[in-house]
Amino acid sequence: MEESLKDKSCELFTEELGSASPVPGGGSAAALMGALSAALCSMAAVLSARRAKEPAAGEELAKAAARADSLRRQQLALMDADAGAFAPLARAYAIPGGTPGRAETLRRLSLQASAAPLAMLRLCGDITGLLEQLLQSAGSLLLSDVGCAAAICRAAADCAAMNVWVNTRPYREDPQAREYEREAEALHGELLARAEAVAQAVRESLVD
Repeated sequence: MEESLKDKSCELFTEELGSASPVPGGGSAAALMGALSAALCSMAAVLSARRAKEPAAGEELAKAAARADSLRRQQLALMDADAGAFAPLARAYAIPGGTPGRAETLRRLSLQASAAPLAMLRLCGDITGLLEQLLQSAGSLLLSDVGCAAAICRAAADCAAMNVWVNTRPYREDPQAREYEREAEALHGELLARAEAVAQAVRESLVD
């Protein structure tokens, strides 16, 4: 059995990403960025919880850390989900034009390939909520990590949305494609603004 993407070393993953292989691709990279953002949130919450002066604050930060770690694991799982959905689509594009059933196969597989990046985008929404919480509660020495997590989350959301749209664009008359596009557009605009607001707040606090 081929090794899971999430279990590959950084060296091997980036080597394969830079090759002519159809997977991993932009979707898997978006999920990895989401996982990195969640991991930074977890670190900031864990370390801040240890230094919290009030027990209640420490408990809330511990919950945030656990939630962030769950989101990290979910994003990593989507690396393989994305690759598993895109690989058959890449093969289908090689079917000669005019082959009976080709158009329907491409439509079906394209919509299936939209599901994983849309799920990544939803998880970025949960990560953004943690970022907003940590902006207010993380220790001052950890604010740069929160800012980095926000910048990475913004990029992850942007990339995930683009991977939805590239698959839905040819099928905008399809109800499922329209539904995916509407959700992606709404989440994309909201999350980019919220994540950037966190990153901007951190930048301003660091240069004052």
